Amino acid sequence: MARTPPERTPPGRTPHGRTPHEGHGPVRYGPPAPEPGLPVPDGLAEVLAAASRRFAGEPPGGGPALREAAAGYWRRRGLAAGPDGVVAAPGPQPLLFALLGAYGGAGAHGRGDVLLPRPSPAWWTPQARLLGRPAYRVPTPAECGGVPDPYALLETVRRVRAEGGAPALLLLSVADDPTATVPPPEILREACEAAVGEGLHIISDETWRDTLHRPGGTTLISPAEMCPDDVTVIADLAGALLPSAWPAAVARFPPTAAGAALRAGTLDLLTALGANVAEPVAAAAAHALAEPAPVTAHRERAVALHARVGAAAHRAVLASGALARPPAAGRHLYADLGPLRRGLAARGVGDSMELEEYLTGRLGTPVPGGHRFGDELGALRVRLSTAPLLGATAELRAEALASPDPLALPQVADALTLLATALGELR
Repeated sequence: MARTPPERTPPGRTPHGRTPHEGHGPVRYGPPAPEPGLPVPDGLAEVLAAASRRFAGEPPGGGPALREAAAGYWRRRGLAAGPDGVVAAPGPQPLLFALLGAYGGAGAHGRGDVLLPRPSPAWWTPQARLLGRPAYRVPTPAECGGVPDPYALLETVRRVRAEGGAPALLLLSVADDPTATVPPPEILREACEAAVGEGLHIISDETWRDTLHRPGGTTLISPAEMCPDDVTVIADLAGALLPSAWPAAVARFPPTAAGAALRAGTLDLLTALGANVAEPVAAAAAHALAEPAPVTAHRERAVALHARVGAAAHRAVLASGALARPPAAGRHLYADLGPLRRGLAARGVGDSMELEEYLTGRLGTPVPGGHRFGDELGALRVRLSTAPLLGATAELRAEALASPDPLALPQVADALTLLATALGELR
């Protein structure tokens, strides 16, 4: 068990035009979250435009309207919440940075070693690194990603403490990037109970909770329902409610004295950073969090579209002989091309960094390798996003959203054929 290793730089220029000196390691080249690639819901752009005429800015942590809307969003999902227990930030990165900094400063005597599952979202680890916090990877169970295997978590905590570390925080996700899986409730409960039993505070990233591909057939439970005093919930609103170009994220803190202190520390850091949500974005976020009918209808159509295309991409992956869990949420799937290692080796591909280069060039769209998400470099894994399969232009993607049979559209069929061909030729 070790801290996240540094990334190496391969020779030559990448398909994105980067030089060997720029390499693959810098944070600025990390992959973004999977984009929706779809039009803005009806009425949302008008709300943003109307708010652009306001002169008053949002206070640090969000104004009353935004925080009440976020609290209402969580109450509708069974989590008690009020505006005084919520914080908003201009995107998930500053929110997590402030949250980690506040916990280490107030809750762990200046320490706060972070534990996170392997793999995990690419934007998590940089926040810990910026704060100088050790980040330890914990293997996930065979059934899913997003949460650590409970026994591996206990062993990791024991080893970190034996080496003089101070494990204090566990990050997990109930609908996962990059694996697109939802952990079964029993596995999630075991992981949460193990973490709380070892004195860890849990940060639950629930960005993708509203993108379940089979809402009636997949059980999603928040860790805050299981361990209400020990879980802070965060959500990037770009997951299901806002375009990623309108950055906003929200956090719900435990209803305890410790939760109030953690929220106060988070607000202090957001204030020091000047990390305020822009007033027009705050208005749009409050509107979306209230979930009016046009917003929810658009979300349901978008989720259904990405689910159908994701299932087709999953079939293409399996047909090639590669492996992937069926995508259960989000706009992506996580493919393991290990069974195709021989064909990849014949093309000069021996690790996930080289696989990223190869498939990005072959498919003409970014295909981040598993190393971006903390996976082993030697494992031939990649995240495949579904938005690029919808078409190359906004008009084509809007057509896919409106179509009763998007898989029959030429742009979608051609993109899926290219994916199947690129993978099939590796057999």
